[in-house]
Amino acid sequence: MVRVIYRWQVNPKNFEEFKKIWSVTTNRIHESVAGAQGSFMLKSFENETEVLTIAKWDSLESWKDFWGKANPKEMETMRKLAKRISADVFEEIEDFTR
Repeated sequence: MVRVIYRWQVNPKNFEEFKKIWSVTTNRIHESVAGAQGSFMLKSFENETEVLTIAKWDSLESWKDFWGKANPKEMETMRKLAKRISADVFEEIEDFTR
């Protein structure tokens, strides 16, 4: 398993719309893209413009197939509402969340 951490800069006035679009987008990806295992969102307490979306993929290869040239069409609407700062991939070693 891998986790992909997307760091976003979201104008506070766009946050609610961004959250709605992200919800639709992440669920659509999970349902239609091989290897996608879902995602969750975190918002910084200290910086109201900083948002992380953390996706789970069954393998690095699955994510690379989706990621392509770093601008998947599924994420276009999100990029209109926020600036994606980075996308970093980590191997999941242990997960004790419940």
